[in-house]
Amino acid sequence: MAAVIDASGATVRDEPVPAPFSGDLTTKRNAMFRAVFRELANKRAGTASTLRRDEVRGGGRKPWKQKGTGRARQGSIRSPQWTHGGVVFGPKPRSYETSLNKKERRVALQAALADRFQNDCVTILLTDDLQISKTRELAALIFGTAQAAKRGERTLIVYAHDEREGAGAQFERASRNLGRVGVTHLGALDVKDVLGYARLLFTSGAFTALGAAFEKEAKHASA
Repeated sequence: MAAVIDASGATVRDEPVPAPFSGDLTTKRNAMFRAVFRELANKRAGTASTLRRDEVRGGGRKPWKQKGTGRARQGSIRSPQWTHGGVVFGPKPRSYETSLNKKERRVALQAALADRFQNDCVTILLTDDLQISKTRELAALIFGTAQAAKRGERTLIVYAHDEREGAGAQFERASRNLGRVGVTHLGALDVKDVLGYARLLFTSGAFTALGAAFEKEAKHASA
């Protein structure tokens, strides 16, 4: 069950778990791992770079003659064993991007959401009379008091795409100084976000759109 709260934070009712998230999806943990791995890997810039010995400036002259000095023979002061010499097998610019097909990404997101729903980590917010203009008001709504926001559970607020100018804008503005609160819209929700926050707070519009999207896909798959 998911608790439904109003704009004052009071619980109005309990909402049953949508059918797509009520089944046992623990066998999909591997898909969740691959999805999170992909999301983190695709964010890497891959710009680390070192110079090989043929790219380091200088070192064209042999530092000392081959024989008769009692020292080890050296051909260049830019050899890898010298300070400021070239780097052996060092990193070069590369892409860390990995691919994952759309169906598996969808299954991973469904499994992650099912875990949150089944562990009572989802709350639904009615946004009909929502008016939040200050950080302390949002903190009171989510955590009870502004002081509790400093040590409360990490919470992700998810709003629907058509709420960008309304509730979404209010959340974005009021959450800027709340370190334990994240805000995103439903279209940008990914597995990393779902698993990275202890609590999910869906607006009523986002909750309805989420259930409709997964139920529509389930009908497509069964057809």
